[in-house]
Amino acid sequence: MATRQGIDTAISSRLGADAQQMFFAVKAEFDTDDIRVWSGTDDITVNSETYTGAGSLLGISNVEEDLELKSSGISISVSGMDSTILNYALTENYQNRPVTVFLGFQMGGSNESAGELTLFKGRMTNLTIQDTPDGAIISIDCENRLVDLERPSNLRYTVESQEFLNSGDTGFNRVQHLADKQIAWGQKQDVRTTSENSNTGETSINVGM
Repeated sequence: MATRQGIDTAISSRLGADAQQMFFAVKAEFDTDDIRVWSGTDDITVNSETYTGAGSLLGISNVEEDLELKSSGISISVSGMDSTILNYALTENYQNRPVTVFLGFQMGGSNESAGELTLFKGRMTNLTIQDTPDGAIISIDCENRLVDLERPSNLRYTVESQEFLNSGDTGFNRVQHLADKQIAWGQKQDVRTTSENSNTGETSINVGM
């Protein structure tokens, strides 16, 4: 996947072990604050940040991988959490806010991370809240940035588009002139020169190759 970071030595050693205890961690970046939860209990530290344990209340859909350069989105669900997450879901702007999913390895069954890698990194596109007798279930749909390749661009190679991107840039000022210019390549052209007789005032045109 294009968003996956390199696997360091700590991860490589864990992958070579006979048994591993893996976990998932999710970081959703809202404007007011970040929501950080993981699939275990109590707290765990990932990249010097504290993640709150959600246990089985945290759900992550399958992360797809293939050789094609395309976006494969995921869905994240959180249920039964405190009112802070629900309040963010109701009041915060979530569209295009960053979200990161980590895959990590626990050290010796403790709440200490032996290493983690970025499993998915993208943006939130849709958020829904389902109210149940057991509490609210918040579902977040996320897309990789590669989804931008499927969206049409309204920008063109014109002076107006370039001015919109970089005010004062004159790099495209002559694009229209070049588009209408005819260039004869690989063939001789008639060369016309004019001369004026200073005594008589007559103008003559000379044609050459």
